[in-house]
Amino acid sequence: MLFFASLLADGLLAGAVYALFALAFVVVYKASGMINFALGEWAMLGTGLLATGLSALRLGAIGSAGVAAVVCVAAAVAFHRAVIRRLVGRPLIAAIMVTLGLGMVLRGAVPLLLPTASLPAHLATAPLTVRGVPLATGKLAAAMVAMVCVAAVAAFFRWSRTGLALRAIADDPRSAAAVGVDVDRHFAIAWGLMALIALLAGVLWTFVAGSGFGVVLLGLRVFPVVIVGGLDSIVGTLAGAFGLGVLESLAAGYLDPIVGGGFSGIAAYLVLIAVLCVRPSGLLGRPRVERI
Repeated sequence: MLFFASLLADGLLAGAVYALFALAFVVVYKASGMINFALGEWAMLGTGLLATGLSALRLGAIGSAGVAAVVCVAAAVAFHRAVIRRLVGRPLIAAIMVTLGLGMVLRGAVPLLLPTASLPAHLATAPLTVRGVPLATGKLAAAMVAMVCVAAVAAFFRWSRTGLALRAIADDPRSAAAVGVDVDRHFAIAWGLMALIALLAGVLWTFVAGSGFGVVLLGLRVFPVVIVGGLDSIVGTLAGAFGLGVLESLAAGYLDPIVGGGFSGIAAYLVLIAVLCVRPSGLLGRPRVERI
């Protein structure tokens, strides 16, 4: 029972970071209807810039974080202005191919331009034990920060004027434009917010699994979360994120030793296939109905 509790706690802590990262998918999709498959590469870019600021430029934590955030947001907005807004009205596959291509460019360019950038796990100290269940200090801190960030993003969409405008665009872009909302400007804001969230999630993930190329793969690991929960549902995304974290942890603890390892990496995709067969819009996503 203690082993199960340890796996459950570890999965929930990882799920908190998954939830923050999955929000970056949802923000872009709700605003523009596009799926950004370069999300892991954005996180790699952000963590690389932060590590470079800390180790090479000696800017300190605050200065490095500020520079990384500004560069990531500026790059995302510039990419939207130069490429993404030209794809409005085009088939969805065009945007998918563009983001896949961007991911390949970033995956090759970031290690070339920032070859020695890596973030040390500063919080990798002795685990905290709660009722006999060990909790990794770094993972616990990352999960707490991730939940604060998720709450901040939710509050932004709920109470800020920009967040309300993004929600209006997500519901009906034409009606939002008719009442004076600058749709193109808010699309750019959504991409900038995506880059900022990816940076935060990438940094927090280093406290869960270490830095390096694994940050890139985080985008692929989180993708089943947003599909299962529903691409347009923040609540569904949060539920899917914690479910994925627990599923991976339990699979790693119970099934990997039996099958020889690796099952935890595909468990989420097996669930994804099952959900898509039953409910293609996701568990909490809104079905899209079109008259033909």
